[in-house]
Amino acid sequence: MPIINYLKKNAEKYPNQTALVEINPEVREIRRVTWKEYELIEPGYSQEYRREITWGVFEEKANRCANLLISRGVKKGDKVGILMMNCLEWLPIYFGILKAGALAVPINFRFTSDEIKYCLDLADVDALFFGPEFVGRMEEIYDSIPNVKILFYVGDGCPSFTENYLHLATNFSSIAPDIELTDKDDAAIYFSSGTTGFPKAILHNHESLMHAAIVEQKHHEQTHEDVFLCIPPLYHTGAKMHWFGSLVSGSRAVLLKGVKPKTIMEAVSNEKCSIVWLLVPWAQDILDAIDSGEIDISGYSLSQWRLMHIGAQPVPPSLIKRWRAIFPNHAYDTNYGLSESIGPGSVHLGVENIHKVGAIGKAGYGWETKIINSNGEEVQKGDVGELALKGPGVMTCYYKDEKATSEVLKDGWLYTGDMAMEDEEGFIYLVDRKKDVIISGGENLYPVQIEDFLRAHDAINDVAVIGLPDSRLGEIAAAIIQIKEGINCTEEDINTFCKKLPRYKRPHKIIFADVPRNATGKIEKPKLREKYCGESLVATQIKS
Repeated sequence: MPIINYLKKNAEKYPNQTALVEINPEVREIRRVTWKEYELIEPGYSQEYRREITWGVFEEKANRCANLLISRGVKKGDKVGILMMNCLEWLPIYFGILKAGALAVPINFRFTSDEIKYCLDLADVDALFFGPEFVGRMEEIYDSIPNVKILFYVGDGCPSFTENYLHLATNFSSIAPDIELTDKDDAAIYFSSGTTGFPKAILHNHESLMHAAIVEQKHHEQTHEDVFLCIPPLYHTGAKMHWFGSLVSGSRAVLLKGVKPKTIMEAVSNEKCSIVWLLVPWAQDILDAIDSGEIDISGYSLSQWRLMHIGAQPVPPSLIKRWRAIFPNHAYDTNYGLSESIGPGSVHLGVENIHKVGAIGKAGYGWETKIINSNGEEVQKGDVGELALKGPGVMTCYYKDEKATSEVLKDGWLYTGDMAMEDEEGFIYLVDRKKDVIISGGENLYPVQIEDFLRAHDAINDVAVIGLPDSRLGEIAAAIIQIKEGINCTEEDINTFCKKLPRYKRPHKIIFADVPRNATGKIEKPKLREKYCGESLVATQIKS
């Protein structure tokens, strides 16, 4: 059953009940927005901006979006991109694309204009929705993406090179178009990257999306009374697939634009959130704010908060010990997944297994796991090998990349590239990654991209970027820089140069040293990790 059927069911069963709430603490005034049906300022939100829509309106908006796309010639199997920050418009547009029979193609809002163009070309995107935050980046590339025949702007102050979606959509029918969809029809393309840092287009069908929704609801037992607080970006499979649990149960979800501890706690309290998914840095910031006295939890309504779960990066057991000391009544879960397995849930700890914190858990609902050696044979319990996954949520392929697909899909198994071990009780622990990807605060950083950028500096002779352990972010990017002989260069010089990079890609630590290479010219990163990961290093925080 295609996942759009859940939206239709909720609209019929709960037409006047709230589906989505958007809270934007950064907005300091009430302003008119064409899109919304409701603009409510509740007690506790005197300086915040809050919008909401019902399940009935959600369905109507998705149908109008679908009918608009069809009127512009978008056909079943076409690709439609979404380049937007989290907002109330995001999910109705996503479902409108699916209802039109097209493939939804969410794009990382951190991407530069060149990266956006690369993804649009790679995925054969025919139409694109983008928000006001991306006008500058789109101005740089809109005349060099001829395959993108339709550009829709979602916001106020429409640029001249695009069309105002919010105005157009109101003119189209709120009745669902008659498009036949099956589980095996293509549904979405998400982007990932290999060790080179160039994105791969990950193709999923409707069965994958449906399985992700069922897995989330099963794992966390979401009911119609639950309220899910969604903070991470919806372009990522993690946030969206966790929200799918709300879709299955027909329950309310809150899209929070802000990660400050007080912002999160106020949203939980005022919106009566019962399920909250946090990244490690956000959880740690909340605990630190409580310890420092910045937050007094007695001033918040938190009795309904029943589950805190974490994903996207390894979770320090010490963090959960601290959390449970302050919130002893919270259930806790951690999830493992990747975009190739439609996000979280392919492995999960389970709320009943708090005693196994440190493990990522066991195979999730409907999933199979095995740990294999280089020959594809299962290893003994306790031995390290590569984690492989099998289930209805495995991707169809890397779009237009047969070679890369054949390297990771073998006999229905997805080879994750993550090294792991399984204990005697069947719990899986991540050990290392085959790839050099650095996971910092839940975001993937690709060393080659950062190295290539730094090599453009006149004073740099050679450079290697590795991940160093960090108690808050999981890892930070460290640049080992070999300066040209006879040239003076300071850490401040490098930090200034790196301001041309997006903030999340900037190295947090600069180390001036020789860069070792082997006989074939490859950087010997294992040596660098052995040397620097064991030392006590204080991260150099890059300030804007």
